[in-house]
Amino acid sequence: MAKSVDFIIKNATVYNGIDGGSQNVDVAVEKDFIVAVGDCSQLTAKHEIDAEGLVLAPGFIDVHTHDDLEVMRNPQMLNKISQGVTTVIAGNCGISAVPYLTAKEPVDPINLLGHKNDFLYPQVKDYRAAFERASPSVNLATLVGHTSLRAQVMGDLSRSANDDEIAQMKVHLKTAMEQGALGLSTGLAYYNAKASSTYEVNALAEVVTPFNGLYTTHLRTEFQGILAAMDEAFSTGKHAELPVVISHIKCAGKENWGRASEVINHLEKQRQHQDVGCDCYPYAASSSTLDLNQVTEETEIFITWSEPHPEMAEQSLSDIAKQWQISLKAAAKKLQPAGAVYHCMLEQDVQQFLSYQHSMVGSDGLPCDPHPHPRLWGTFPRVLGHYCRDQQTLPLSLAIHKMTALPASRFKLHKRGQIKVGFYADLVLFDANNVIDMADYSKPQQQAVGIEKVWVNGALSFSGDTQIQTKSEIGRAGRFLARS
Repeated sequence: MAKSVDFIIKNATVYNGIDGGSQNVDVAVEKDFIVAVGDCSQLTAKHEIDAEGLVLAPGFIDVHTHDDLEVMRNPQMLNKISQGVTTVIAGNCGISAVPYLTAKEPVDPINLLGHKNDFLYPQVKDYRAAFERASPSVNLATLVGHTSLRAQVMGDLSRSANDDEIAQMKVHLKTAMEQGALGLSTGLAYYNAKASSTYEVNALAEVVTPFNGLYTTHLRTEFQGILAAMDEAFSTGKHAELPVVISHIKCAGKENWGRASEVINHLEKQRQHQDVGCDCYPYAASSSTLDLNQVTEETEIFITWSEPHPEMAEQSLSDIAKQWQISLKAAAKKLQPAGAVYHCMLEQDVQQFLSYQHSMVGSDGLPCDPHPHPRLWGTFPRVLGHYCRDQQTLPLSLAIHKMTALPASRFKLHKRGQIKVGFYADLVLFDANNVIDMADYSKPQQQAVGIEKVWVNGALSFSGDTQIQTKSEIGRAGRFLARS
């Protein structure tokens, strides 16, 4: 008697590795797992999906997110699941929802994650319990943010931490690692971490070493001093014997344009004797809080929100300055705290970073932003459609590898990122001829097209007709992925 499984995806095109070809296979799933790949003729299934002409890939892993609190607020996670994303890495850029033990308002840039009443989790175990109650559509693993640690033990974040404060941070970080965090992230470019000494960062990185974790960093600068900032990151990795991931690698600022080859060569040289990698997003504009240091005549800056002047949102900073008849810097100061999109990169640099074999793809989207950067909704389909198919910047096989097997290996996500027997059934079925992002800078909250179906841990969680299954039916099967 033929063995019965939950479903079989038939005649799917599956790519094998970075430059391997593709083959048409059947993939059988029972409960959470892939149980057969190839010929499934000896199996019967409750459901069969005809995938003729479609590509089946492992679920995409968004390695750079700020979804820490969004998974609780909006557990359907439509902005991610509709892109084929099945796992998100939170806690990037030095900011994480955990640990949070103070009653204070979150400082910049922790405020990108949410408001004071959203920060309810003293420890990773508390956050994990809440995640499991919310049952989001996507899996999540988290880093611990250096600025978040500082904010728990320091009143004045404009200076370096003293030995007593470092000792307190180490205790919080060790607890988080024991409870399943992946590693430490820093955001040394931000005002509230900029004054941190190398000694402070290295001391914290040492805590991660026994747990076989990793170190990710939003570099101290992504402008002209980028090579020295990379060297600082490499030095921390070497000191603590940790793998290093450089976050959203870029050449920011007009005076820095055209240096992608130089930056990649610098990284590649280091890769010969150290475990280092990077992630990037497929856009020539960045997005964050409004930073006076990035306000220049050369960079077009679009204001997405402003606490003191909400009426000025969704306008360019230069237009606001003209209306107020003051300088750009003065206008920026008057708008703070605020959010901004910075058109600060050269398209050719973006393409070089994206096609670099060892870069991963991360959206770096800001779900709390009322007018978010389009990367929140469009990153992964943009790579597949605009860059792979239309621009032919990189082959589809390499793009899939950067979104799946490479991040699963880099972040040690057990049995994820590949279509193999015994692996979790995180899967995305898409139309390579039609997949494309629809979100743009004027209408950023637009769902992509061409993503047909998405399964998370074997549960159908998105179907191209846009219907998300409710928790009481099938979807919403995301899990908290503790470091393994």
